Amino acid sequence: MIPALGLLVGLTIGLLVDPAVPVWIQPYLPIAVIAALDAVFGAVRAVLDGIFNDKVFVVSFLSNVIVAAFIVFLGDQLGVGSQLSTGVVVVLGVRIFSNVASIRRHLFRA
Repeated sequence: MIPALGLLVGLTIGLLVDPAVPVWIQPYLPIAVIAALDAVFGAVRAVLDGIFNDKVFVVSFLSNVIVAAFIVFLGDQLGVGSQLSTGVVVVLGVRIFSNVASIRRHLFRA
């Protein structure tokens, strides 16, 4: 329940404040959001499996965002930023869909 409330509060603040994203961070923001979504869906799955641990969630959330941003940064430094960004999106997308499928099985028994 706390992650869902945090998401709602964050979305509300983001819509009301309408923050401007600095140009230097714009390439990393979409990847960071996808990495964060991976952690959130993993947490929902863990709650449904009965194995949720708040410390694991926080570490997973932060490490996913940092590692994903670092991979994109490294790709930019090597001149292959778009290819590594695509790779990160594919890998995290597969994890997100896997977690969503597990959540669906828990909720709908299908």
